[in-house]
Amino acid sequence: MRELTPDTMTDAVLDQMASTPDPRMREIMAAAVKHLHAFAREVNLTPGEWIKGIEFMTKVGQNCTPTRQEFILLSDTLGLSALVNGLHDRTAIEEGTHTSLLGPFYRDETPTLPAGSQIASRVKPGSECALYGRVTDVQGKPLANATVSVWQTGADGLYDIQENPETPDYRGVFSTDADGRYLVRTVKPVGYSIPMDGPVGQMVKTQGRHGMRPAHIHFLVGAPGYRELVTALYLRDDPHLADDVVFGSSDDLAVDVVPDDPDCPIKGLPSIRFDLKLAREGAADKTSGRVGSDPAAIMKQKEAAVPS
Repeated sequence: MRELTPDTMTDAVLDQMASTPDPRMREIMAAAVKHLHAFAREVNLTPGEWIKGIEFMTKVGQNCTPTRQEFILLSDTLGLSALVNGLHDRTAIEEGTHTSLLGPFYRDETPTLPAGSQIASRVKPGSECALYGRVTDVQGKPLANATVSVWQTGADGLYDIQENPETPDYRGVFSTDADGRYLVRTVKPVGYSIPMDGPVGQMVKTQGRHGMRPAHIHFLVGAPGYRELVTALYLRDDPHLADDVVFGSSDDLAVDVVPDDPDCPIKGLPSIRFDLKLAREGAADKTSGRVGSDPAAIMKQKEAAVPS
């Protein structure tokens, strides 16, 4: 029998897992064990610190509900979501609009609306603006009938899924016209804090971080034969554009709210123009999925996995 010591433990675990039938699972779990064991050795992890970590992960799981995904929030604040997203970008066969994070507040059940519809149920005076642009391929060819799903916070910095999960608000799905154009009425997005009342928020506070996201609007754009685009626009004048707590913002996604844009389809409204370029679909797009999910969908998958 092999003597198990801090020096031999990793090899013993890897040897036992070597019979894993699925080659990708075998590869991922072997790498995870190697890095976890190396981490414990590097910091000389104590039993007390180990149990604190277990307690933290337990609380993260307990805070996951059909309307809140604390584990995605944890991944976001550790930069893991942005890293996985960046690795996924490398599989594209051509470069389209830069991607950003889906975030923990996306929801599958979003109303389909006619062009120019207002997505906000409450519009404060002076906050309304037009959001418009074109969806094209990377050469600039317009893509007709592309789906453009948008979602954002309200003026109070909260998503509908946080305030009233039963009633979708500040979100909608639109289609482009024959020239690839889309048009949305909305309100100017505001910067906001991630939820700070859970274990992830407590972690962020303990680290001395501000917990703020710059003002943004999320996009999920698709067209047959093209790579699904998950991205967001960010307001250029937001003070946290350069230090987004979830590492999702970038300069090439920064835009301005223009008071008197002569090209705005809705005259008299301040406007944001955001054009989007879709890359052609590649082999990796059929199996890789997206970085994020509707929290309710994740909970349904969890329930389906539990044997009765």
